[in-house]
Amino acid sequence: MPVHHIAWAKQLNDLLLHLQIKIVQIRLRLHNPIVWVACPAACDVALKMKKSRLVYQRTDRYEESEGIDVDVIKNYDKKLKAQADLTIFVSKLIYEEERHQCKNPLYLDHGVDYDLFAGDGRSVAPPADIADLPRPIIGYFGEVNGHSVDIALAQQLADLLPEMSFVYIGNVSSDVSALEARKNVRLLPRKPYEEIPIYGRYFDVSIIPWVCNRWTQAANPIKLKEYLALGKPIVSTPVIAELESCRDVVYQAPTPREFADCIKQALAENTPARVAARRQRVQQDTWDAKAKLLLKHLYP
Repeated sequence: MPVHHIAWAKQLNDLLLHLQIKIVQIRLRLHNPIVWVACPAACDVALKMKKSRLVYQRTDRYEESEGIDVDVIKNYDKKLKAQADLTIFVSKLIYEEERHQCKNPLYLDHGVDYDLFAGDGRSVAPPADIADLPRPIIGYFGEVNGHSVDIALAQQLADLLPEMSFVYIGNVSSDVSALEARKNVRLLPRKPYEEIPIYGRYFDVSIIPWVCNRWTQAANPIKLKEYLALGKPIVSTPVIAELESCRDVVYQAPTPREFADCIKQALAENTPARVAARRQRVQQDTWDAKAKLLLKHLYP
């Protein structure tokens, strides 16, 4: 519960979390587990647990998320970095800024389920809810909210490219009524993970139309590697620091007009050779490969 600033409520939070974990440990017969913290709010419970190792996954700037107590989260983050046996960063930007705060920092970016997204080459019928759309289809999958997605930009792109279809797949947590009113825009609800590549294969261009803020600057969206595994051209706003190493496979555009022009350019320049180059870029970045690398650092 988001009540970490209330002393008695925090104690109740910690107790409930501790009991839930204890039940799981008993059922799975875990006596001296690796404790892996992916959310700073679990800090105090994690630090008190009996464990063989403590791993802290510093995925994002959690303190920049919406609706949280910034000072509380910053304090948790600081404690975890100082005490974790291994702190994993998926953003090189955050890694460079904060590695001196950790006992054992590791930059290890995301993997990708390559086989699922690259597919086996067999043709699959388009999903029914996009089968009627005229091509080209410009697609995005992920949550649609004003904290990450530039909704005004999305509206402008639809207006600048009326001959193209725009598809957004994911939970919506902001007012998108103006975007949804565009005739060439279709918003679809979140889909099961296994279905996402089926939709992605029918994208002609994949996009990351994100706003610029401290959260997006330090984010490393998994969808980037998933788009590459699909072999799709990618156009993004130049707000994500991790894109610096992907300039050869990602078009970046700071303004709506340039973004629209990049979509046109991506369509015109797409070839089988470029598709293969994008896939090759992430072919070795499987989750299995990332896990093996992690184990080497966890058990040197």
